[in-house]
Amino acid sequence: MRRAGIMVLVLALLSALALWLWYQRDMRAVNARLMTAASVVETAQGPLAYAMGGEGAPVLAIHGAGGGYDQGRLLAEAFLPASYRWIAPSRFGYRGSPLPSDASTAAQADAFAGLLDALGIERITLLAMSGGVPPALQFATRHPERAQALILLSMAPYAPLTAEEQALPVPLWLYDALFATDFPLWALLRLSPRSLAPLFDARRALQAQMTGAEAAFLDAMIAAFLPVTQRRDGLNNEGAAIAPDGIVAPEEIRVPVLIIHAEDDLIAPFSTARFTAGQISTAEVLTFTTGGHLLLGHHDTVRSRIAAFLGTAVPPLAE
Repeated sequence: MRRAGIMVLVLALLSALALWLWYQRDMRAVNARLMTAASVVETAQGPLAYAMGGEGAPVLAIHGAGGGYDQGRLLAEAFLPASYRWIAPSRFGYRGSPLPSDASTAAQADAFAGLLDALGIERITLLAMSGGVPPALQFATRHPERAQALILLSMAPYAPLTAEEQALPVPLWLYDALFATDFPLWALLRLSPRSLAPLFDARRALQAQMTGAEAAFLDAMIAAFLPVTQRRDGLNNEGAAIAPDGIVAPEEIRVPVLIIHAEDDLIAPFSTARFTAGQISTAEVLTFTTGGHLLLGHHDTVRSRIAAFLGTAVPPLAE
């Protein structure tokens, strides 16, 4: 019995070692891939990481909570026509963009302007999703001469609104447990990646209506959470969007705006889209009864509407 117990212990230790080595190998690969996927520029607000691709008129693709330039790339590739150049920055606190002393959405908008200065871009369209929407709105009000059009998906709350209506799809303690270190998230991604779908409001009923491309998009969004420890500062800073000193004045926006939101979104309340549409005289609105935060089941419609909107507001060859 004693020998059997020792053998079990040895096997358990070897299994744990093998698992740890597997984890370390995967994380090195993830970090190496991300390191070569982006560049960094210095702005008045500090370093700002970004990825870039495509050809044509420029579009700033601004990611949501838990993202980074890699998530911004996914948004651009999922929703933009091929005839546009996308630039996907990491917002404050996300990979490659450290959290500055002033991490407000207004300061983030100014950092985007600094990025455009470094790239030699005078005017740009903004494609923003969820937590990327408040700094996009700030950019359009603080730098109106540089904003050409706005495309706003699944809008997160921002001041003067509050997040009181927000009903998170999973408990906060689960977010805290998953984001404490990279290992729990890595293990779930290896064992059962779709078990993390609720973090993105991708309920089973919504998954059932996904196309193959949407399923790939969901899986890529889930995988892009790693390394989560390099996104934690950004996640903790998402409350800056509803801080009293960061009020957005959407009624001042005069450029073409397209708002797209699902009424059953459990992460970003639909009331934000309704409020914003009522404030912006130039806003067009596309809503869905279902679809959740990721607009599942409607990506083809969303892409077509965005292409039509851009074709009118920002012709492909415009600079």
